[in-house]
Amino acid sequence: MDKINLKDLTLEELQDYIINLGEPKFRALQIYKWIYSGVRNFEEMTNISKTLRDKLKSNTTIGNLAINKKFISTLDGTRRYLIQLSDNNYIESVLMKYKHGYSICISSQVGCAMGCKFCASTKNGKIRNLSAGEIIDQIITVERDVGERISNVVMMGVGEPLDNFDNIVKFIKNVNNPNGLNIGQRHITISTCGIVERIYELADLNFQITLAISLHATNDETRNDIMPVNKKYNILKLLEACKYYVNKTGRRITFEYTLINKKNDYTQNAEELSNLLKGILCHVNLIPVNSVYGTGFVPGSERNIREFQNILEKNGIPATVRREMGSDISAACGQLRSQI
Repeated sequence: MDKINLKDLTLEELQDYIINLGEPKFRALQIYKWIYSGVRNFEEMTNISKTLRDKLKSNTTIGNLAINKKFISTLDGTRRYLIQLSDNNYIESVLMKYKHGYSICISSQVGCAMGCKFCASTKNGKIRNLSAGEIIDQIITVERDVGERISNVVMMGVGEPLDNFDNIVKFIKNVNNPNGLNIGQRHITISTCGIVERIYELADLNFQITLAISLHATNDETRNDIMPVNKKYNILKLLEACKYYVNKTGRRITFEYTLINKKNDYTQNAEELSNLLKGILCHVNLIPVNSVYGTGFVPGSERNIREFQNILEKNGIPATVRREMGSDISAACGQLRSQI
C-alpha cells in the first residue's frame, strides 16, 4: 500500500487522520507545523511521542523532493531547478529575487496537455498531475536550498493549473494556512490558458489570489493556431468568464500576451486587444516570446514591443513589459526538463 504524503492533506484532513490513528486531535497541528517548518524526517518532530512517530513512519511520508540540477544566473541571480519526484519524473521551479523579496515560479503538472505552440512545457504531452503536496514542496525545497523565506508564488511553470483543479485548491489552502507557509493569497498568482468552467468554479471559491489569463491573441483564428484550447473555449467565452471572475472576487485579472514577431504583434493587434479588454478590471503583461527550439517563433524588436505597449496605455489599458530574468540559464519553464 502506498504511503500517504502528509503534505497532500489539509489541516482538517490531517486531524481526521490522526484521530483515526487513536491519537488526540491536537497532535495534528503539531505535525502540520513541523512539516511546513522544513523537517525531512519524523525524528526531528521532538514534541511527538516515539509511538506516534513510529505510526507515521509506517504509514506516511513527509514527501521530500530532490534537487537534480541547479543553475544560477550570473546576470541577476535567478535560480533554475530541475526537481526529481519520487517516481523519477521531473519538473522545474524558478526562483527570482526582487527588491521586495523572493518570488518562485512553480509547476502544477508533469508535462502539459494544452499544446500551446510557443511553450516548451507541452512538447512531450502530459504525464500526470502533481499532488497538492508535490506542488507546495517545491517552495519548501527551494527555501531550504537558499535559506530564505519565499513571499510570492507564481504558478506559471510546467503544466496547466486549472487542469489539476482539486489539487490546486488544496494547495492554495495549505500555502495560505497561518500554521503552514502562511503566504497571503494576494501574493499567489495562478495562470491558466483558459479552461472556462474552472474559472467560474474558482471565482465562486472567492479566493483573493491573482488570476492570470494566457491570452496571446486578439482573434480566434490566430489563437486557434497557437493555442488549441481556443477551439473549445473561444475568446468570447473566455472573456465572459473573466468578467464573472472580476465581479465575483473584486480582483484585477492579469492578461498575459506573448508577443511573437509578425504573428500577433502588429499595431492592429494592439488596437484589437484594447477593444477586447475595455471595461474589464485588468492589467496586461506583455512577454517577448522565448526562442524555444523547434517553434520558429522569435520576439519582435524593442521598438515594436514598446509601440504595442503605448497603444494599450493610450486606450486606457495598463500594460507592462515583463522583465526577462535568467536568460543565460534558459529559465523559461520546460526548457530544462525537455532536455532530458
